[in-house]
Amino acid sequence: MNEFIGFLQDFNVIGIAVGLVMAAKVNEFVNSLIEDVVTPLLLAPVFKRLKIEKLEDMSYNGVLYGKAIAKLISFIVVAVLVFFFIKKV
Repeated sequence: MNEFIGFLQDFNVIGIAVGLVMAAKVNEFVNSLIEDVVTPLLLAPVFKRLKIEKLEDMSYNGVLYGKAIAKLISFIVVAVLVFFFIKKV
């Protein structure tokens, strides 16, 4: 048991686990922010014209390019947030 506790302390496993949980929650928040707030506000006229409800529903000949655009927007927001967080720390 002491060897296991030593392993956890040496490699800061608990800190890594906390970081992963926090990263997952930040990801959920950013996805919700993008999907539920930013995208509908900015792209509402486009959605009405194309007669779709969500960005992810945009497609052409079966290619769901709307999903890729939504993931790209989410990635950019997360990257900017991580950049500012790292810069501040």
